[in-house]
Amino acid sequence: MLGLAVVRGRSMEPTLEEGDRLLVRYDAVPAAGGLVLARFADGTLAVKRAVERRALRTGEPGWWLLSDNPGEGVDSRHRGPVGEGDVRAVVLARVWPSPRLGRHLTRP
Repeated sequence: MLGLAVVRGRSMEPTLEEGDRLLVRYDAVPAAGGLVLARFADGTLAVKRAVERRALRTGEPGWWLLSDNPGEGVDSRHRGPVGEGDVRAVVLARVWPSPRLGRHLTRP
């Protein structure tokens, strides 16, 4: 299933900016280095970079998620890994203000 997400904040600059509209695919399998839409334990829904798989304290599989702009926002450095079930969608493309696909969303 496809959906749209809107970027809020500066944590993913320079890759994404506040107000960017993203095309996301729900129930897709994340890949290391790709962007995902994830829900942190406090309920915050955020776009972050899936860096690597890491186990949760319970031993269940999860992802280590980071901001591209480490001085802004909150990520796994503050909250720990996010469970696989909380990675809600994979970002496919930025559709507005100007489309960018796949490799253009990877970190330089």
